[in-house]
Amino acid sequence: MSATMSATSSSRGRTWFEALGRGAPRIDGGPASVLAADVAIGDETVRMISVVTNPDNRFPRAREGEVGLDEGWGVAARVREVFGPEKHPILAIVDVPSQAYGRAEELYGIHLACAAAADAYASARLAGHPVVSLVVGRALSGAFLAHGYQANRVLALDDPKISIHAMGKQAAARVTKRSVEQLEKLGEEILPLAYDVRSFAKLGLVHELIGGVDADAPSAEDAAKVTARIAAAIADARSGPRDLSSRLTSREARENRAASIRVREALAAQWG
Repeated sequence: MSATMSATSSSRGRTWFEALGRGAPRIDGGPASVLAADVAIGDETVRMISVVTNPDNRFPRAREGEVGLDEGWGVAARVREVFGPEKHPILAIVDVPSQAYGRAEELYGIHLACAAAADAYASARLAGHPVVSLVVGRALSGAFLAHGYQANRVLALDDPKISIHAMGKQAAARVTKRSVEQLEKLGEEILPLAYDVRSFAKLGLVHELIGGVDADAPSAEDAAKVTARIAAAIADARSGPRDLSSRLTSREARENRAASIRVREALAAQWG
C-alpha cells in the first residue's frame, strides 16, 4: 500500500468521528488513540467510539490505528461506562488495519486486551444497549473482532477503499503460499476470500451499505445522511433480538452461506 493511500485510509476514523460528532466534547481520559464522545442522534444519546492513529503511542506497533494493549482496554472502559438502566446506544466507528503485533503485546497480553473490548461490546448488546458499527475504512483481523464486529447492526460506506477480512492480504498470501495477486484473483471466484466491502455484504454480515457520500472528506450533508442511517439501525436493533442471528437469516446469507447455516442447524440439533 502506498504512503498516500495509507495516510488517507488511516485518517478516516478520526474524520468520521469529527463529522458525526458535530463538535461534541471528547470524553477525557484514556489513551489518545481511543476517541469517545456522547452525541445526540435522533432522540438518543449515543456513545461514539473510534480507534485512531497516534504517532506518539508508547507502543510502536500501535501507531497506525491498530488495536493494541491500550486500545483494547481503552475501548472496553469506554463501552462499560455506558452500562445502565437507560440502555444508551453505542456507535463504533471502524477504521482499524489489524491488532498490534509485537513482543511487548504478546508478553503483556494483547489477547486479553482485545477480548476485553469484544466482551464489553457483546455484554452491552446482550444487556439491551443497541450497538451499531460504522465501517469507514479498514476492518481487518483481530482489530475488527475487538472493535465493531460484536454489533447488533454493521453499517458500511459503499466505497472501494474499504476492506473487511479476517486477515490482511500480505499475511493471507503467506499463509496460503500464494502471491497477493493470486489471492485477489481467487477472491473474484470465492466470495469469502474477497476483501472488498460489497463481497463482505454478500455474506449477510452487513446490515446496510451506505452509498453517495464522500468517505474521505464528508460534507455536512454526507454526515446528516449517515447519521440518519445510524438512527434507523439503532431503532432496528432495539426491535430485534439481542443475539447475532440476523446475520444468518438475511437473503444474502441464505444464498451465499447455505452450507454454513446447515452445519449450524445440524450442530444445534445434536447439542439440543
